[in-house]
Amino acid sequence: MRSILVVAGLDPSGGAGFLADARVIADHGMRAVGVVTALTVQDTSGVRASHPSPLEVVGDQLRALLGDVEVDAVKLGMLGDARLADVVADALALTRAPLVWDPVLLPSRGGVPLLTGDVAHAATRLLREARVVTPNLAEAATLAGLDAVCDLPAMHRAAQALLARGAKAVLVKGGHLTGAPVDLLVDSASDSDSDSTRAPLELTGERVDAGPLHGTGCVLATALACGLAAGLSLPDAVRAARAYLSARLRAPLAVGRGARVLV
Repeated sequence: MRSILVVAGLDPSGGAGFLADARVIADHGMRAVGVVTALTVQDTSGVRASHPSPLEVVGDQLRALLGDVEVDAVKLGMLGDARLADVVADALALTRAPLVWDPVLLPSRGGVPLLTGDVAHAATRLLREARVVTPNLAEAATLAGLDAVCDLPAMHRAAQALLARGAKAVLVKGGHLTGAPVDLLVDSASDSDSDSTRAPLELTGERVDAGPLHGTGCVLATALACGLAAGLSLPDAVRAARAYLSARLRAPLAVGRGARVLV
C-alpha cells in the first residue's frame, strides 16, 4: 500500500483541500496521511475566513509522521501562512518522496487570501523542494512576477521565470484560457542520467461545460502525486492525472447549494 502525504487546508464541504485529496488518493488505491495547515470557514458557495494552524504544531506533526511512515509522494496545497513554507521545507528533508506543490493563493469563490505573508519567500523555499509546481494562470503570474498570464506565450514566459527561480518543473494549467484549454509542462529535471532540459509539452484538452466547479486544482495535483508515487515519469503522471480529472469533470457532484464538486 503506497502512502501519500497531504499537507493542505481543511475545506469543511470536502470539495477541495484535505478531504478531497484523501478521496482522490483512495480512488487511486493508495493511502492518505497528512497534516492540516489551516482551518477554513467555507461552503460550496465560497470561502468566508481562514485560520492557519500554529507553525510549531505543523512542524512537530510533520517530523513525527515522516520519522515513522515512509511516504511515496507528497501533495502540498494551501499553506495559509507563508511562514509555513520554511516549516514544511525543513521537515521534507526527512523524505526523498517527490513533492507536488499546488500553490493555492486565492479561492475560486470568495476574496479571502489563502496565503498571507511573504509569498515571494514562500515561493523561493518551495520551488526548490518541489518535483513540480502546478499553478493556474493567476498563480503563475503572481509567482513569476508578471502582470498577467492570459495566453500560451505568456504561459511559456511564466514557466521559464519559475524555472529561473529554482523550480525543477512547472505545469501551468490553462483551464481559464479562451477557447480550448491547454496545459503547459516544462521540465528541467530528468528521470534518467541526462540532465538536459526537455522540450516543453503543450497538452490540449477538450473543454467540459460542467458549470461552476470547486476543487479542480486539488484533484489534478493529487492525482499527479499518485502517478509519481506509482513510479510514472512526470509527463506520464501528468497525462494520467489529466485523464482522471477529465473523467471526474464529466460526473460532478451537487453536494450543496453552490458550486459542484468532483469527488
